[in-house]
This record gives sequence, structure tokens and C-alpha cells, in this order.
Amino acid sequence: MAASMIINKLSSSVLDSSNTEKKKKVRDYSTIHVERVCGILTNQSYSEFFENYLLRNRPCILSSLNTDTWNSRTDWTLPNGQPNFEFLREKFGHACVPVANCKKEKYSSQPKEEQTFSNFLDYWQSYIESGHPDSMDNLYLKDWHFKREFPEYKAYETPRVFTSDWLNEFWDTKEDKDDYRFVYMGPKGSWTPFHADVFRSFSWSANICGKKKWIFYPPGEEENLCSKYGHLVYDVNSSDLDDVILYPNYTKVKSRLEIIQEAGEIIYVPSGWHHQVYNLEDTISINHNWLNGCNVDICWQYIKDNLVQVEREIEDCRGMEGWDQQCQLILKASCGIDYEEFLQFMEVIALNRIKLLQNQIKLMTNQSDIHQKVCEPDKTQGVNQGVLKEREQSTGTPKGNQSTSLTIDKGLPMDKGQINHCVFDLHSVKDILSDMICTSEFTSLAGCESRANKLILQIEKIINNFL
Repeated sequence: MAASMIINKLSSSVLDSSNTEKKKKVRDYSTIHVERVCGILTNQSYSEFFENYLLRNRPCILSSLNTDTWNSRTDWTLPNGQPNFEFLREKFGHACVPVANCKKEKYSSQPKEEQTFSNFLDYWQSYIESGHPDSMDNLYLKDWHFKREFPEYKAYETPRVFTSDWLNEFWDTKEDKDDYRFVYMGPKGSWTPFHADVFRSFSWSANICGKKKWIFYPPGEEENLCSKYGHLVYDVNSSDLDDVILYPNYTKVKSRLEIIQEAGEIIYVPSGWHHQVYNLEDTISINHNWLNGCNVDICWQYIKDNLVQVEREIEDCRGMEGWDQQCQLILKASCGIDYEEFLQFMEVIALNRIKLLQNQIKLMTNQSDIHQKVCEPDKTQGVNQGVLKEREQSTGTPKGNQSTSLTIDKGLPMDKGQINHCVFDLHSVKDILSDMICTSEFTSLAGCESRANKLILQIEKIINNFL
């Protein structure tokens, strides 16, 4: 089972939103703002956050209290709030990191090159000492797989409300051990162009030091920020948008949000919300992309839409042999995933939860057997009471009516809230599979339809055991 898999407690009300159409109805962007969530979010806060923000796909900012105990907040920063270059260079200076030049544009992106982390820190210090001059390049370290490269150093703890992370759960099972956990470091003035996150995933970003300005547009508004050629604007503050011929729909934009993220705060970026980000100070941040049962339908629709674009671009070759397979190859290259791999994704997520629920049934059966033998001592021939007690402890049977917490790795029983979470996840996977088998481009792929149907039956069988 994937190391990144965590099953938190959910109230039974989330099961009312297990259907894709029901989830769409709670995503209302007519009145929008970025809420600040005060205090430390605990296990008890999870279900409320899940329903108010993840299901509703609405942004928010978490208090810096949630990052105060992170090693990165103390090791990577000085008392004055500036980056601790000496510590960073000594511990990680030998690493090779991706660095973008914020003053250059290439194919609607900022070109990157690899360099040693030590060299980047030398540049950064020089840039600060020179007063962040316009005459120097503005370099931004982006998408550094820090956790993958330094697994022994615990820089942070993923906030509980973001731990239902199917994306990294799946990628952790792959041979290349890729992930979507990143560190960003950049001087004052560095920035990220207008975009939405990979696969239309959620993301969270924690400022270790420094301050960021975020500009958000809710889903749908990006259509008004595209040129007549269908290309998304590179910079939402560009005067190019005033060209009504080039950007004919810009005047239709209704919603734009701006929010300042302070040091220590964590911002939650919902699925499909396009955004542009500026570092207002010398800033370090930790970022994850992730998705789960709340937004997997948005991800799947995004992949389908990308395939439509691919098919349109090579429409003149439709008669060629293996055209469907060729479209999937291009989809994989352009989008990062194809239909067959997305099916693998759904299989991993579903089978992990099916395994948990199957184990739960076994534990419940064992507890029932134990209870029956304890209540009917005359029928427990030759059973030593000490052995019964040992079996009771090994199966995690609670004393009296007290509830127990789940430690999945130890195989202890789940409580009702954790079972609800597994069932919600499985309903979400089933919704995607049901749409897959109604999609001709998917059913044309060898073996995929039968695999999807088999998994649907497995999901229905295990869910029925808990109804």
C-alpha cells in the first residue's frame, strides 16, 4: 500500500456528494472571496474543511500557526525573516536545481536551466546586496523535488486537511518515483505567469519566509483571458489585454481576486482556478499538487478535453492505421498522462481502499467471534482467557464503548468516519469509470473496458457490504 495513503475521518454527509453531478452543484462561483481560516487545523477540523473548501472548490488561507513547528521555518530562515543562506548552502548546496529566468519568455513560459543550488544561492545573495537591480536577471528556483532528493530531512509536515492525496499516492507506486511535491525559492520580483495547475489538480503553497501576491480567476473566466487564437494570456497585467481585436472577450471578465500571503501562511488553490503569483519579498515556499475524490472529475474532464484538441490537430490523419493509439501518444506527451495510465491511476486508488475495507470486514468478523465466545463461556471449550485477551488486543477491539484511532499500517480497525472516507473515494472512482466506459476513445483501447467493468463490480460489491 502506498506510503502516502492516509484515510481521515469524514462525516456521513459527504456521501450525499459522492455523485459527480451532486459535486458540481456545490461548486458555486457567483460570489467569491479568499477566506482566512484561523487557528490550527486538527483531525477534528478535517471533515468541516473537506466539505467547505475541497468539495466546494473554493480558495482559502490557513494561519501561520500550522507551520510554526516545521524545521524549515527555523532552519531555513534567520530571525529577521530573511533566508538562511549559510544553512541552505551547507546542507543542500551540492544539489542540482531547476532555475527559471523571470525576465524571459519562451512558448508562454519562463525558460529553465539546471545549476547547482550553491550557484543559485550565490546569485541570490548578490542580487539582494545589489538592491534587486533591473539590470540583473531575475532568477526563480522552481519545481525542485526537494523531498525526493532529501528524504531524511523532514522540512515540513503535510497539513492534515491536504493529506487525501491521490496524485502522490499513485506516483509513489511508480518505478521512476516521481512526485508532485516541490520547493520554490526566489528573490523579490520573481513571479509565475498566468496558469492553472497540472491535470487541473488542487495545490497548496506554504510560505517558509517572505510574502506573495496571488491573483485568482475562478473556473470559466480563463476563457475571457484567451486571445482570438485560443492562447491564454501570459501576464494578466499586460497591456496586451486592452487590444480588443487580439483579446475580444477580455471586457467580459467579471471576477478577479487578489490576496497577500504572509510568511508562514498556507494558501489552498482549488482545482481549475487560474492564477498568477508574485514574490513581494525574498521568498521560500513549499508546494504540493494533489487531487482526490473531490476534484477527480475535473481532472478527467481536462484530460478528455485535451484529447479532443489532439484529435482536431491531426484530423487529416484519421484514416491512418493506429490513429487512436497515436492520439494517446500525443496526449501523453502534451498532457502528461493518457487514458490507459489514468485507468491505472483509478485502479491503484480503488484497490487500496477495497483492501482496507476488506481488512475491516475481517476485523469485524474476528471481533464478533471473540464477543460471542466471551458471552458464551460454556461454548469456548479449551480457550484460555489469556489467549482471548491477547486476540482482543491484536484485533484492536476497544474497551467498553471507547473508539480507537486508525493506524493503517498496523491493520487496526477503522472508525465510521474513516469508512465513510473510503466509501466516498470509491464512489468517486466508480463515477469516473462509468464515464470511461461510455467514452469511445477509451473503449477502443485494448483491454481497458473490461478492466474498468471489473473494477466497477469490485467497488459495488465492497460498498454493498457497508450499506
